[in-house]
Amino acid sequence: MRSTFSWALALVAGLLGGPALAQTPTPAPVTTAPTTQATDARQLWQLLDYVAVDYEGAVDKGQVVSEGEYAEMLDFSANALQQAQALPAHADKARVVALAGQLRAAVQAKAAADDVAQLAHQAAQMLVAAYPMPVAPAKAPDITKGSQLFQQICASCHGASGGGDGPAAQGLDPQPIAFSDAQRANARSLMALYQVTSQGVEGTSMVAFGALPEDDRWALAYFVGGLSYNDELRATGKALWQSDAGLRARFGDLAALSTTTAQSLTPAMPIDQARAVLAYLRANPEVISESKASGVALSRQRLAQSLVALKAGDRNQAMKLALSAYLDGFEPLEPTIAARNKALMTQVESAMVQYRATVASGSLQEAEAAAQQLHNMFSQVEAELNAGASDATATFVGALTILLREGLEALLIVIGMVALLRKAGRQDALRYVHAGWSSALVAGGLTWAAATYLVEISGASREVTEGLGSVIAALVLLSVGLWMHSKSSAGRWQSYLSEKLSASMGQGSMWGLFALAFVSVYREVFETVLFFSALASDGHHGALLGGGLAAVAILAVIAAVLLRTSARMPIGRFFSATSLLVAVLAVVLVGKGVSSLQEAGWVSATPLSAPRIELLGMFPTMETLLAQAIVLALVVIGFAYNRASANKAVGAKK
Repeated sequence: MRSTFSWALALVAGLLGGPALAQTPTPAPVTTAPTTQATDARQLWQLLDYVAVDYEGAVDKGQVVSEGEYAEMLDFSANALQQAQALPAHADKARVVALAGQLRAAVQAKAAADDVAQLAHQAAQMLVAAYPMPVAPAKAPDITKGSQLFQQICASCHGASGGGDGPAAQGLDPQPIAFSDAQRANARSLMALYQVTSQGVEGTSMVAFGALPEDDRWALAYFVGGLSYNDELRATGKALWQSDAGLRARFGDLAALSTTTAQSLTPAMPIDQARAVLAYLRANPEVISESKASGVALSRQRLAQSLVALKAGDRNQAMKLALSAYLDGFEPLEPTIAARNKALMTQVESAMVQYRATVASGSLQEAEAAAQQLHNMFSQVEAELNAGASDATATFVGALTILLREGLEALLIVIGMVALLRKAGRQDALRYVHAGWSSALVAGGLTWAAATYLVEISGASREVTEGLGSVIAALVLLSVGLWMHSKSSAGRWQSYLSEKLSASMGQGSMWGLFALAFVSVYREVFETVLFFSALASDGHHGALLGGGLAAVAILAVIAAVLLRTSARMPIGRFFSATSLLVAVLAVVLVGKGVSSLQEAGWVSATPLSAPRIELLGMFPTMETLLAQAIVLALVVIGFAYNRASANKAVGAKK
């Protein structure tokens, strides 16, 4: 008996090895050098930003209040349209040109300042999405260095405190900008200040400082961006930052800080709080690098970025960010959340599917409502995680259920193959099956090592691997199940095994066994690595190991029972029962496979009001249920055909 299932014990134990104490580090951000195309786009972006910020000083309630400012806005908007039309070819160029044209028309029509600012920001967002340009420093700027640079090269015009009253300001037309002007500062981003520092402003005394190192220009921009704030505001902002997880999620990286204005924060908070938060962060940008978003924070960040892209008219980018919100933020937390509140985990998954469906074909208002619902759910998730942060029992239960769920599917397939070959007397073919599942364990270990130390494996890559593996395994199992049922129905299994299977299984079939065993086990190892790595981050390594070992013990008992039962079962009943089991597994796997491909964005998702039963691979989307219905229909038709053929053969004998 010991030799009978020792290989099965090795299989289920292998699912535990490696990921038990794995933790995948966050990769360093990648920066790219600016190109000529990016330089052209920067100039256009600067024009758009100027119109967004300065237009309200030119027009009020449809009336020109400053002829000089309005003439400048007409000139800037016209130049923006010309530069948009001169951009290099790109799939989204037409959208940028269209928005620039709408902006020009709005300025000519003396439209409301809010409408003009919205058009300018939409055009700028689409521009950055289509023509990438540096929007943030590669590292947190040195604010002290920025202060020194300001006194050396800026204070003579802008004043020592940024009031626009330096000794060299007299006689300049236009007058230097007063960086201490709170109203103007509320509308100006750090990226805008960086662009002005780098490009200068044509027609003014503001020259370009592009010769300065890029780090110095960003340091200068960050320092200047804080001149309208005081120490009291910074202290208030620090308290808000430390107490509000949602706020920290919004500023997941320096790009978010560099492109955010106080005005853009006002839908979520009062303007005084928005100013306080930016006062603190612009003076202490290193706190963002120290709190790089992950988990729920990353999901919130990606969700916010997705809405920004949708508002800019870029549904493709919005969908990519929505997928990342689930794959890279929420999915790694699922084992922990499921162990504490499975219903909440299911609700969040369904809500994220609904949000992606809305991004794909719904209105902006519907997407905003779906996003707000998700943010509310994320708050519940954070409460669950914080409440159970030190609960080792949850880690134990999570490890146990994950390994049982993932290991059982692989175990059933491999044991079915082993039992079939033993019934056929093909002991020589068993080594191909054992080589398949053992190679999958090794490949899983290498995958974990590569993901931990060499490269980042994205959430989409994980889901594609799992999805394709499941669909391929489902198709193979469907054909195997129909074949086994045909032999059981015909009543000629004994002669078939002795005359056909033993003689016809060549080298190609042997490698087919290897491939099926490998794919079936590797997809489960792959997902187990992911989930165990997430659980390991809680720090309860003993509970994690204990849960995994308990699952191994349970799976070993299941393997022993199945092997013993199949050995004693009459071959006809074995073929009949195994064919039914294999067919059920095919239906389950195709549902899980299509669901994974939906999560990776390879297959669309149409939400339905249907039950979610993960054990059966049932998910409430039209595509997954349709795929399962097709496979189930093929099973029913195939079984009926086999039964009819068997009855016909029996009748012919009579």
